Amino acid sequence: MSHPIDVRALAKRAVGRVLAERGREAAPGARVAERAAGVFVAVAPGGEPLRPDVEAVAPKAGRGPELVTAEMLAKVERGGSFRVPPGAIVTQLARDEAWRRGIRLEERATTTDGGRLRVAIAADHGGFPLKGDVIEWVRALGHETFDLGTRDENPVDYPDFARAVAENVAKKNADVGIVIDGAGIGSAMAANKVPGVRAANCWNGATAKNAREHNYANVLTLGSKVIARDAAYEVVRTFLTTAWGEERHGKRVNKIGDIEQHYTRSAQETR
Repeated sequence: MSHPIDVRALAKRAVGRVLAERGREAAPGARVAERAAGVFVAVAPGGEPLRPDVEAVAPKAGRGPELVTAEMLAKVERGGSFRVPPGAIVTQLARDEAWRRGIRLEERATTTDGGRLRVAIAADHGGFPLKGDVIEWVRALGHETFDLGTRDENPVDYPDFARAVAENVAKKNADVGIVIDGAGIGSAMAANKVPGVRAANCWNGATAKNAREHNYANVLTLGSKVIARDAAYEVVRTFLTTAWGEERHGKRVNKIGDIEQHYTRSAQETR
């Protein structure tokens, strides 16, 4: 005599076997954290599920680029920094965790091809809508980009993003940087506080050309609320295709560096 098959029981046993094979572990502040089929799902103390960090487990060598996950940031102190391995992909959940705990992700572009630039790009909430276009334009021009935020139009502070771009340029992680806010002025002021950075707020092709040729600018700032989209494209294109000018310009730029070094030394001596 045949017995009816309990489909639910079979499914439950199958899922249990998969979880047993894949492993189960507790997540900080959560009741259960289950990893199966490359998806990480945590259940918060109040029962509210957190969104999954898809493909949270970094693939093995030979199976694609390394992934930086939220779990990898667990041992990083609040307000600290985490160096992203060259070529690695940072999951969105990891970026959210870094933002929540004030962790700075130090991303290094890996392109060193002649003529191809490594471009660090960031924006505040006012510049966010234009940032996507700028990234597309830079890539279409044959350069490499790495996006330092922000991720949406929720209010943030422009100095944080200007600093992130400026520091990456100063550390040679990027060849040039682009920062976008509402007017482009505040980001230029903030970026220029980082030693070695010469940020220029440009609004047309002529100012972009001058900034590069005469002033050896290495960071461009744009004001998304005061520049038309077509003009913004021309500024970006001109900035990235204009080389630094003749030696006579370089001598003047060196005097900018002298001013910076003078006040840097003075500040150190008074400490």
